[in-house]
Amino acid sequence: MKFTPQAIPDVILFEPKVHGDQRGYFAETFRQDVFDQAAGYKVEFIQDNESSSSRGVLRGLHFQLAPHAQSKLVRVIKGAVLDVAVDIRQGSPTFGQHVAVELTEENKHQLFVPRGFAHGFVVLSEQAIFAYKVDNYYSPECDRGLAWNDPDLNIDWQVPEQDIKLSDKDARQPTLATLGNMFEHGVNYYA
Repeated sequence: MKFTPQAIPDVILFEPKVHGDQRGYFAETFRQDVFDQAAGYKVEFIQDNESSSSRGVLRGLHFQLAPHAQSKLVRVIKGAVLDVAVDIRQGSPTFGQHVAVELTEENKHQLFVPRGFAHGFVVLSEQAIFAYKVDNYYSPECDRGLAWNDPDLNIDWQVPEQDIKLSDKDARQPTLATLGNMFEHGVNYYA
């Protein structure tokens, strides 16, 4: 498995080796030892989630506050999405910047989104099945979000705005400027 730190090095792209023949393919999608080496610290995933969405559905940008902050390892089983991670760690040299990666059933890439980042994706294909591992359980009292269309973030979602489909909750999220201090750069949220 190949791993590549992104423009924001804490966000890591994982590319599994795919072995294919006339029967189909086999890919090792997760190895704890490879993951630990890439991240440089121990992340213990405790739950797997899956969603199905149609073209233009945008889920995000979501995160959870400490002590229930979450890391995510995300991938696409069917279809294609544009996956986005936004650095919301106050004081970080990349605060407010984002990484955007296309994840597809063909490329089988996975993106690691660490604690201290908001995460979201938009569906680029007719349908997408999206799967992800998390390292903390859902906590309604710590659940937060960030406006997907915040002009300060300048995210090109690759879907026309009129075609975006949002939940009521995601349509009402605050901008980064009004979010307040959620995470501090340099704090170990894994301790």
